[in-house]
Amino acid sequence: MGFFNANDPLGQFSLVPTPKKMLTSTSYLNFTGDAAGGDPVNNFAQQYLPEIYEAEVERYGNRTIGGFLRMVGAEMPMTSDQVIWSEQNRLHIAFTGATIGAAAGNTITGLAGQDSAGNAIIPAIRPGQTIVVTNNTTLLSTKCYVDAAPTPDGAGAWQIEAFSYDLANLNTLVGAAQIDIFVYGSEFAKGTPSMTGSLEPSFTQYHNSPVIIKDQYEINGSDTAQIGWVEVSVEDGTSGYLWYLKAEGETRLRFQDYLEMVMIEGEKAAAGSAAIGQDLGASGIKVKGTQGLFAAVEERGNIYDNYASGNDGAPGNARTSLQDFDLILQNLDKQGAIEENMLFLNRATALNFDDMLASQNSYGAGGTSYGVFENSEEMALNLGFSGFRRGSYDFYKTDWKYLNDATTGGLNETVDGIMVPAGTSTVYDQMLGANIRRPFLHVRYRASEADDRRMKTWITGSVGGAFTSGDDVMKVHFLSERCLVTQAANNFVMFKSVA
Repeated sequence: MGFFNANDPLGQFSLVPTPKKMLTSTSYLNFTGDAAGGDPVNNFAQQYLPEIYEAEVERYGNRTIGGFLRMVGAEMPMTSDQVIWSEQNRLHIAFTGATIGAAAGNTITGLAGQDSAGNAIIPAIRPGQTIVVTNNTTLLSTKCYVDAAPTPDGAGAWQIEAFSYDLANLNTLVGAAQIDIFVYGSEFAKGTPSMTGSLEPSFTQYHNSPVIIKDQYEINGSDTAQIGWVEVSVEDGTSGYLWYLKAEGETRLRFQDYLEMVMIEGEKAAAGSAAIGQDLGASGIKVKGTQGLFAAVEERGNIYDNYASGNDGAPGNARTSLQDFDLILQNLDKQGAIEENMLFLNRATALNFDDMLASQNSYGAGGTSYGVFENSEEMALNLGFSGFRRGSYDFYKTDWKYLNDATTGGLNETVDGIMVPAGTSTVYDQMLGANIRRPFLHVRYRASEADDRRMKTWITGSVGGAFTSGDDVMKVHFLSERCLVTQAANNFVMFKSVA
């Protein structure tokens, strides 16, 4: 089924943090070992000097998973408890899920008009306009003339009278099936008054709130002066023979990863959820959460199921061909049609894309591509692709470590990757009162002239240069207050694995 270490499947023995007692028995040579128990008998009377490897072996490479938001977004300060932004609605008028009235074949019912707040309003169809009516089952369509304003249909929605240009009535085309309609123009007689009424543009408003993220590292004064025999090294460059340097450095790196992971995995507490009624400490303030990237795309974006597995659940229906990928392009055409997009994928999905692209190349044996050492067949074979163009879209592909790491997104393997549009979007900023350009993904953190909470670090106690208390400890505190703004989420695509 796969490769793993039965004694330590996730490397947990080296990953479980020990934030208070850093100099454990595992940090020293055992001079009191029990030969009967299989331990080496090392004692001070032994005349032989053991061979000691002082440096730690970095068996997991670079363990940090941050960097995604730095590649695709930006960070900007704010001074409020929430950030609000507005996104434009579609320009043209269309309705789905309507039906033909049973009493008369020229009545279209079930037109549910709503404003940006979800309140029922009269549909934006006016007398004199012309519409396209399509049966969404048979895909047959006809053009119609609307002769009167919408009226209530008695079922909480609205209805219109529409007369076909080429059919006796609409029942001839669609019967009782559901239909889709959109407005394509109008028709008026000579000398008649102008169009009745006018359309006011509306927008959809979204908001998110920052959360406070904290961590700390603590060590007593004696242990800060205790030298160890293991030379420690951390990804941030920390090194030496003082174990607490490694612990403090790893706490800092872990906190920096948390800053990004909260922006990715964050979730708002829903009404009726178990978390929403819980107190945040003893403050009396309730848990509220924040909307991260995955939650925003789940709510407002596009989901593509089981691309990494190569099958969508139907036997033999493999999703490995370019035609299957074209389904994504067809959906992008219906959204913002942003030309450049970035793909951040786990290993299985990235290889799936490579296989799909390699199958399109007729050069070389079996349709493979040679790309290393001046494209020489004898020298090397390159089966990886970092970018490609399809239709009018450019895609740049990269592995996302967060989805491959066995202790983060690679543990549950529910998200296989995400496609993020490149560039910026224009939105109306409620605080500035003007249209501004922002990256589609950006982080807002609390800051003012008095306090910058992007990432605060401070030391308390009486050790390590701090003299704030009489306790013989050093406490290193970490704090940030931030949230993610995911604009135009309808242009994002998430690849998921579902049962």
